[in-house]
Amino acid sequence: MSEKVVHIVGAGLAGSEAAWQAAKRGIKVIIHEMRPQKYSPAHKTDKFAELVCSNSFRSDDAEHNAVGLLHEEMRRAGSLIMECADATKVPAGGALAVDREAFAAMVSEKIRSHPLIKIIHEEITALPGEDFGEVIIASGPLTSEALAKDILAAADNQSLSFFDAIAPVVFKDSIDFSKAWYQSRYDKGDKLDYINCAMNREQYYNFINEIKKAEKVEFHDWEEVHYFEGCLPIEVMVERGDETLAFGPMKPIGLTNPHSSEKPYAVVQLRQDNKEDTLRNMVGFQTKLKYGEQQRIFRMIPGLENAEFARLGGIHKNTFIKSPILLDRFLCLKKRPNIRFAGQITGCEGYIESASVGFLAGYFAACRLNGTAGELPPRSTAFGSMLNHLIDDTNIENFQPMNINFGIFPTIQGEVTPNGKFRKIKGADRKKAYSERALREIEEWIKKI
Repeated sequence: MSEKVVHIVGAGLAGSEAAWQAAKRGIKVIIHEMRPQKYSPAHKTDKFAELVCSNSFRSDDAEHNAVGLLHEEMRRAGSLIMECADATKVPAGGALAVDREAFAAMVSEKIRSHPLIKIIHEEITALPGEDFGEVIIASGPLTSEALAKDILAAADNQSLSFFDAIAPVVFKDSIDFSKAWYQSRYDKGDKLDYINCAMNREQYYNFINEIKKAEKVEFHDWEEVHYFEGCLPIEVMVERGDETLAFGPMKPIGLTNPHSSEKPYAVVQLRQDNKEDTLRNMVGFQTKLKYGEQQRIFRMIPGLENAEFARLGGIHKNTFIKSPILLDRFLCLKKRPNIRFAGQITGCEGYIESASVGFLAGYFAACRLNGTAGELPPRSTAFGSMLNHLIDDTNIENFQPMNINFGIFPTIQGEVTPNGKFRKIKGADRKKAYSERALREIEEWIKKI
């Protein structure tokens, strides 16, 4: 067994996955985690892999959805995060959602009980020197100010930031079911997966107007705001047009209100947030409204007039580096190759994307310490496409946080039919072709790692 060690800064999704993958390969791991000595603006517990924005890992459809494909690749490769997510999942239609507390508790227990993993609760305020040896920075988008400044200096000031918002969570027993009802969109999954609150046109526009007038969290003059497009606060969406919410998180399609013959103009959905189903997350309702305004305005929603909130929405600054400039293909800082980066600080976006980059960083670090080069994942897989997004130096100017999506996969234009003709592949068939190719190639990669 190797006596060499990899140091990991941060025990979030990426850091926990990186630690697990390195330890699986016989490498001793030391995790440096600042909680509970110090908390980020968004974290509330000292558990590892705490989910702060949502309890959903999004679609679990591996055949037609890129994030579902990444789920499946991670499962097959032996991901800790996917093992714990599957074990603590709660109903969510076609999505994979988890009981937050049970999920974080399970990840924490597995990490803490592994004989090759040691935890040191301390804040790392500067990038470790070469004497530390192999280091993985998985401090996340909420990296502490001191460490962020040192990373910025080491990265020749090549860093960016954006603001990420958190959705409110409601106690289910405070929802009025004389107005709300259970239904998944298009009746996918179990009918109990989502609770729905419908609005007619007048209610919707009153709601929109109150959001426009509401008091919002103000930023400091020196904070330049860049929101991630996949997680916009509702008030920012409203600024883009009155109908934006009705065509976004409040779209009524695929839903039928049993309490009224009138077709809903807009619908607020609440997704199960814990295994006991005592808490419900307001889907797509991340916000920077002030707390008092949130309670006042969200209680305008039919069925939520007496809602009690387990957690109100919030906003925090996320930091990420310009990975295409700074990192090599094995996620090492080019100027200091003993240091790797993993997770959302690299510019991936999303829970499973963060964990997948942590997986790769832990695997690559273990390979180096075991004296091998390591196998890069095939470009056509979800693993490989996510990695390529981070290291593709042809896209430096437009680089921003990115969820996994088929748009970053190598293109499949079509196929040759049995009679020798070329046939274009479109729509669902094209997505299926991407997934089938990826799963074939991921199996070959897994055999090598």
